[in-house]
Amino acid sequence: MTLPIYQVDAFTDKVFAGNPAAVCPLSEWLPAELMQAIAAENNLAETAFFVPRAGTAAEYELRWFTPAVEVELCGHATLATAHVLLRHLGATADTLTFHTQSGPLRVSRQPDGRLTLDFPARPPQPLATHPDGLIDGLRRTPLSILAGPDLVALFGSEAEVRALHPDMGHLAKVEYRAVIATAPGSNGVDFVSRFFGPRVGVPEDPVTGSAHTTLVPYWAEKLGKTTLHARQVSARGGDLWCELRGDRVLMSGFAVTYLKGEIELPA
Repeated sequence: MTLPIYQVDAFTDKVFAGNPAAVCPLSEWLPAELMQAIAAENNLAETAFFVPRAGTAAEYELRWFTPAVEVELCGHATLATAHVLLRHLGATADTLTFHTQSGPLRVSRQPDGRLTLDFPARPPQPLATHPDGLIDGLRRTPLSILAGPDLVALFGSEAEVRALHPDMGHLAKVEYRAVIATAPGSNGVDFVSRFFGPRVGVPEDPVTGSAHTTLVPYWAEKLGKTTLHARQVSARGGDLWCELRGDRVLMSGFAVTYLKGEIELPA
């Protein structure tokens, strides 16, 4: 049995940058343990699997797996899936709808080639105390911390975020999905971030769409603007053009195909 697979670099317009995601089109769902095994074998931050939704056009069921666990929301692999459908699989609709654990997510294509994700906003709340493992994990003390689905550590400058060399063993003790370090940006970038998720098998994610569902509401309020240019300052790096629109976050970015192939599965 063979399974098609694509690898796409998301939130970038060139290969070897942004965040790589694997995308596996399916006609029907595979067992969850097999999808998890494929994701572990791929050893990318996420592998996306999708199935066309019966009786509908431009609608799909979508799931995401890290090498270790299934996750409830993933931005870059959703962007990559839309790219595969539009670039390689003949989808013609201007907007695709993905039905997920986090509800319906829409991806629209823009005239300049960017794809725009429409995701739920998940604003963070201030947290009074540092969770166990945070300071030892970051090896720096943030100015303040916030809690959403992920823990957000606020720093005063982009240089501080870039200089972080976390201890992943300690960060894995922090009882949140991941730790996001963020600070104001520079040179036309409104804010920067990095994302550390050792608890879910992703020590550092290069560019994390789901993190911006928390970061955009925070920085929109902090900066007094609803349209923001964000940059994730990992080694690969990537850019997101974001907008807070009520209880939704719009995130736009480019995507580029790195490979097309087949997976050989046991009969």
